[in-house]
Amino acid sequence: MEHQDMEFVEHLGELRKRIIITLVTFILLFILSFIFVQDIYKWLMKDVSMKLAVLGPAEILWVYLTLAGIAAIAGTIPMATHQIWLFVRPALTKKEQKVTMAYVQALFVLFVVGNSFGYFIIFPIVFNFLVSLSEGIFETFFTIEKYFQFMLHMTLPFGFLFELPVIVMFLTSLGVLNPYKLYKFRKHAYFVLVVTAVLITPPDLLSDILVIIPLLFLYECSVLLSRVVDRKRKRKRSLTA
Repeated sequence: MEHQDMEFVEHLGELRKRIIITLVTFILLFILSFIFVQDIYKWLMKDVSMKLAVLGPAEILWVYLTLAGIAAIAGTIPMATHQIWLFVRPALTKKEQKVTMAYVQALFVLFVVGNSFGYFIIFPIVFNFLVSLSEGIFETFFTIEKYFQFMLHMTLPFGFLFELPVIVMFLTSLGVLNPYKLYKFRKHAYFVLVVTAVLITPPDLLSDILVIIPLLFLYECSVLLSRVVDRKRKRKRSLTA
């Protein structure tokens, strides 16, 4: 009993260590990002021809803090995933360590790919389309807060949604999911994805469609990858039986 208590305390101490390292990394990156926040802002706005307005001093600070925070989070993700891997590594075999590390790396890569997809493809299409609706009718006037809120809503969700295939593969390898369950609940999954797309996008049909299509494609990719992982898992079980 005492041995188990000591092990539990050691695990808590190790977890505390990993959390502290991650938080320190975030704080340092946040400070660094805030120092260079004007350069980050200029890079994001380099292709925007219009001038954005501010309605008060607090709005400027909100934008600076938001940009610094996002940059810090993006930079902290590799460290956070590495710390998670270091925490679970002692309980894994060498083969499991390699597989887990591959999943961790894939999660980070897909997070970057998803954000890039949202920022470079979805955001410009939706933004330019909505702005074009006002040509000859309205005088467009954007505040910096509204502009960045719109950009974040069209960008950040893709970073998390693009991780769906890797999460499905991991759960399939654990036996929690299998392709048959994914086939069975496809209609329900489609409904959830459509509702998610509608909730994270501005209230216009084009935005919804441009988000729904990639999400459904990601789900079908997840099903295919689940089939591959499930076959490999069953093959290994049959060889060891």
